[in-house]
Amino acid sequence: MQAMQYEITLPADYDMRIIRRRVAERGHLLDGFAGLGLKAYLIRERGAAGSPVNQYGSFYLWNSPEGMNDFLWGPGFQGLSDDFGRPAVRQWLGLAFQDGPSRAAVPRSATRSVESVPPGGAPSDAVARALARLPQQTGVHSTALAVDTERWELVTFTLWVDDPDDPDDPDDPDGADRYEVLHLSAPEADRLPQGRHW
Repeated sequence: MQAMQYEITLPADYDMRIIRRRVAERGHLLDGFAGLGLKAYLIRERGAAGSPVNQYGSFYLWNSPEGMNDFLWGPGFQGLSDDFGRPAVRQWLGLAFQDGPSRAAVPRSATRSVESVPPGGAPSDAVARALARLPQQTGVHSTALAVDTERWELVTFTLWVDDPDDPDDPDDPDGADRYEVLHLSAPEADRLPQGRHW
């Protein structure tokens, strides 16, 4: 499993209804894309849920590198690049994926948290701690854990049926970036390997 994300930061006064229309009109185009486990179409709006910026982006979980390559070198990503400029695309090696108790519901929000793997310790210890903290409460659609071995960072990406709890709640993801999910394409979500896979 390969995780991937890009984000396009937009002007502070950008009309985010343009992005909402774009996803409403085009989001379904990847609903049957070969090799794609899932794609969450995401936005952040300045001033909403603590976001300092307007952003449009997506988070992907790929079952195959061929599918990821077909997307990145194909017309979908080229169209995005033509409209907004080619964004930097982050990639992570997938470590774990788990369905949540609310997997059957439609996710409406997402969180992404990033933590450094401390130098000097065993990376496997940091991964084990992150695995033990994956959210499993009601309202969780699914969660992925992945690692960037260049920066030695772990990323936890969680889809939620509703907004996660208030940021001041001690059970809320600490320091997580919050997104609204406009659409979920999940053509091969059932093929994403459940549990730890490293």
